[in-house]
Amino acid sequence: MDFDLTEEQRLLKDSIDGLLADAYDFDKRKTYMKEKGGWSRAMWSKLAEQGLLGLPFSEDDGGFGAGGVETMIVMEAMGRALVLEPYLATVVLSGGFLRHGGSAAQKAAHLPGIIDGSKTFAFAQLEKQSRYDLFDVATSAKKKGDGYVIDGEKFVVLNGENADTLIVTARTSGGQRDKSGIGVFIVPADAKGVTRKGYPTQDGLHAADITFTGVEVGADSVIGDPANALPLIERVVDEARIALCAEAVGLMDESLKTTVEYIKTRKQFGVAIGSFQSLQHRASDMFVALEQARSMSMFATMAAEFDDAKERATSIAAAKVQIGKSGKYVGQQAIQLHGGIGMTMETKIGHYFKRLTMIENTFGDTDYHMRRVSEAGGLI
Repeated sequence: MDFDLTEEQRLLKDSIDGLLADAYDFDKRKTYMKEKGGWSRAMWSKLAEQGLLGLPFSEDDGGFGAGGVETMIVMEAMGRALVLEPYLATVVLSGGFLRHGGSAAQKAAHLPGIIDGSKTFAFAQLEKQSRYDLFDVATSAKKKGDGYVIDGEKFVVLNGENADTLIVTARTSGGQRDKSGIGVFIVPADAKGVTRKGYPTQDGLHAADITFTGVEVGADSVIGDPANALPLIERVVDEARIALCAEAVGLMDESLKTTVEYIKTRKQFGVAIGSFQSLQHRASDMFVALEQARSMSMFATMAAEFDDAKERATSIAAAKVQIGKSGKYVGQQAIQLHGGIGMTMETKIGHYFKRLTMIENTFGDTDYHMRRVSEAGGLI
């Protein structure tokens, strides 16, 4: 398997790395956090100008027709820079639903706004009882004429506070944990009956709890089959897990570099602490954990193209397990090697660990995915 980047992919990497190096140092990030919703509209426009918001969409839809490797490159760079903007929520998740399940009319109505940066989206899926089970859906979508009426609550919706449009999972039939009878709906965030309560999350991003009370949507709001959307949901969420793995690799990479730089300059007993062999060993172990994570992130990116859905899901779950293990180890070691300063909000290393912690718990933590791999007959 060839893991070398093509010339176009190297150019993409140089482009996104250069953009973020100029526009996204730690001090600027703290400034962006104070803007409405916790991210920069100006930065979002720059991402659009660079074509990054249109990468995964087909040329027929106004995008660039890029694949999983290109998304991996972008997400790694965003991890290294601790980017706050809603790329995952808008492009990877919501854009994924439109790419894989949207009608021509839905793509024409929504993709141009994503690509040019004028609209952002959010995926409203998590419920208070559902934990990590994508099929556990209590929110209902009852038929009314040609359309539906949606009632229910969704929690910790990334970018839910400021999104223009919501992609919502809701049950059209069956019991709460049935794997059939689930639909996916496009809902304007300002629709009558939609109530949002926004708040910051521990990693500096923003989310919202959203209540749907008698929200009426038309038949044109349904993405795919309203009675059997679980396979679509699983596919899109798997792609989001892959993107999170890549982001985590970027976070770990920068955490290691920052830590090595710190122990080279931090002096104790008159010498740099990086000269102590025990700390060199710990930095070496961090590097090994990073490279294990990087390998599994690449594997997950390739696994997205597997024809067998079960094999694809198991491979991505295995990658998420390694990412969780490596992220925890690299993050904890980075904090410890920085000492007390690593626990402060003024230094960036703690922010990297917080984001790694949130990634580990997004769309299934390490234990959850370990069970999935075990049940599938795989080994970690």
